[in-house]
Amino acid sequence: MITKQDKNKARVRRHLRVRKKIEGTAERPRLNVFRSSKHMYAQLIDDVAGVTIVSASTVDKEISESIKNGGSVESARQVGELVAKRAKDKGHTSVVFDRGGYLYHGRIQALADAAREAGLEF
Repeated sequence: MITKQDKNKARVRRHLRVRKKIEGTAERPRLNVFRSSKHMYAQLIDDVAGVTIVSASTVDKEISESIKNGGSVESARQVGELVAKRAKDKGHTSVVFDRGGYLYHGRIQALADAAREAGLEF
């Protein structure tokens, strides 16, 4: 039987494998995504300086008031729109997408598509 810890270890291994190849810079930061069963989190990271430029999640007041469940595709779409809006306000339009070891499907895909529609390029 595969436990939840085994699944997370495999996801972390996949994430590290991807992270060997991509890196966020000041000109093109990394759009990192994390999902839990109840919430969605996204942040733009400059790996060279080691700083988070902007972040958005279903825990933010702007989103949490309008959604019923933070673990839904619709809430992921709202997080994607919000992180793109905040990134554009800071002057970033081009990013590198980091799916965090998750399959590009469901909530991850919804967040990415919403961020693209809101003006981020990746």
